[in-house]
Amino acid sequence: MGKFILRVNMSDLSVKKEDVPEKYRLLGGRVLTSTVVADEVNPACHPLGPNNKIVFAPGIVTGTNAPSSGRLSVGAKSPLTGTIKEANAGGIPAQKLARLGIHALIVEGEPKEKGKFFVLKLAQDTAILEEAGELAGKGMYDSNEIIWKKYGEGVGVIGIGPAGEMLMCNAGVSCNDPENGPGRYAGRGGLGAVMGSKGLKAIIIDQKGTGDVVIANRDLFKQGQQKLAKALQEHAVTGQALPAYGTAVLVNILNEAGGLPTRNFSSGRFEGAGKISGEVINEWSKTRGGKVGHACHPGCVIKCSNVVTNPDGSYHCSPVEYETAWSLGANCGIDNMDDVAEMNRICNDVGLDTIEAGATLGVAMEAGILSFGDGKKAIELLKEVGQGTPMGRIIGNGAAFTGRAMGVTRVPVVKGQAMPAYDPRAVKGIGVTYATSTMGADHTAGYTVATEILSVGGKADPLDAAEKGALAKGFQSATIFIDSAGYCLFIAFAILDIPEGFQGMLDTVNGVLGTEYTADDFNRLGAEWLAVERKFNEAAGFTNKDDRLPEFMYYEKLPPHNQVFDVDDEVLDSVHS
Repeated sequence: MGKFILRVNMSDLSVKKEDVPEKYRLLGGRVLTSTVVADEVNPACHPLGPNNKIVFAPGIVTGTNAPSSGRLSVGAKSPLTGTIKEANAGGIPAQKLARLGIHALIVEGEPKEKGKFFVLKLAQDTAILEEAGELAGKGMYDSNEIIWKKYGEGVGVIGIGPAGEMLMCNAGVSCNDPENGPGRYAGRGGLGAVMGSKGLKAIIIDQKGTGDVVIANRDLFKQGQQKLAKALQEHAVTGQALPAYGTAVLVNILNEAGGLPTRNFSSGRFEGAGKISGEVINEWSKTRGGKVGHACHPGCVIKCSNVVTNPDGSYHCSPVEYETAWSLGANCGIDNMDDVAEMNRICNDVGLDTIEAGATLGVAMEAGILSFGDGKKAIELLKEVGQGTPMGRIIGNGAAFTGRAMGVTRVPVVKGQAMPAYDPRAVKGIGVTYATSTMGADHTAGYTVATEILSVGGKADPLDAAEKGALAKGFQSATIFIDSAGYCLFIAFAILDIPEGFQGMLDTVNGVLGTEYTADDFNRLGAEWLAVERKFNEAAGFTNKDDRLPEFMYYEKLPPHNQVFDVDDEVLDSVHS
């Protein structure tokens, strides 16, 4: 685990090391970012004002050779939802932060000169703030290229694009991958705008000369690492489907299940699903020279990422995930994968969460600003975000804002955050997660789809409302532990089905910390950590009445199953009781 807290005050441009408090010693990732935010941020503060803070924390095992563990948690009060928020990203920065000994990086205050941006350069025994200079105003592709030329190839880059600099509520935080692509995003919740409000354009991380992460029990850790790696390689999802087809393997699966939100959540099936699927990306890797089985960071054994090329074989973007293929594809009625990839590239460059961006375009299409299926006009609108035009600023502030601006009633959000790629009327457990998550609609907060659609960890009928409260509660508790450990959430597939894999995950955490956590602790700690986030939200003014889906989902029947969301409010209220 990390050796110190690094605190950066943008008001006086000071950087100082602090000892890790005992309270934080055994924490990492999401629980650490949320605990720091809960301890130091007034829940009533303006998310883009001087009293919010943004926290970056590697997970408990991040920086070790534990498989698929290179995750970064970014936390703050969200300008999109008004709640506490953690957004999670892969890429190479988290491992480098951990190897520098940084337990958490806390950025606070705001620059005296509005609109002025800085970069924070981190290396062994040094932490320096410099003026951003030519990086200010640049997209993330140019920014990453400039940074590698100036600071050396291989440095980690955490940065924001123009959307973050302009404080748009759909701005994400970019992390670079091993090839220096900017597409690994802590995308959700508008945390790029919080980073922008601090005047911080980028964090540059050079780990040269550093040693290994401190591990309390290396023998136990090694045993756990081997058990988990074996489980990940053996499981059909993590060992076969995801490496071959990426997360977009789910496009056809969810479409067949009738749960792929189409044309702004008006249907659960898209006739063009086969044209934007993981199978298409796999075929392109053979005919165009792209790549599947791509790792977003060293040590990932799942390798669910991809590199998508143009028709002439030149690089286009990386990665096109399931959520992106859905949001910019099916949700907008667009079945041209090249158009989807171009919109993905724009989001990566400008600094937008692709889930929120696609949901926002769907709302704009509902309003008649452009037609469903018009990929070229959608591309133009996303470009306007980076240009900061009036329409671009509306789109850049997300689906809820756009719905209010345009008088749309079918707006698929919870607590102001857009729903991901699973319609709650056809996959009801994930609807409970959307409603009751501490962070707005978020599939990664409790991925019940694993059981409801993929039959991982058991089997549940996705259309049946029964027992979905307990299912979502269990997944939410498990998820916060996995996020805090620093593992990719996709390890859940293997550890739910293979007991040795689950024990391996626990062994690696215990090996690093010197603890003796059991399966009971896994569930207990998850519930306790969720309570920290719930308490912050309650102090910010949120109640059970906010744990609801949008009204239209209770009365608009979703084709093809013609279902509404019929989980009782009492069940939703029981999830965190």
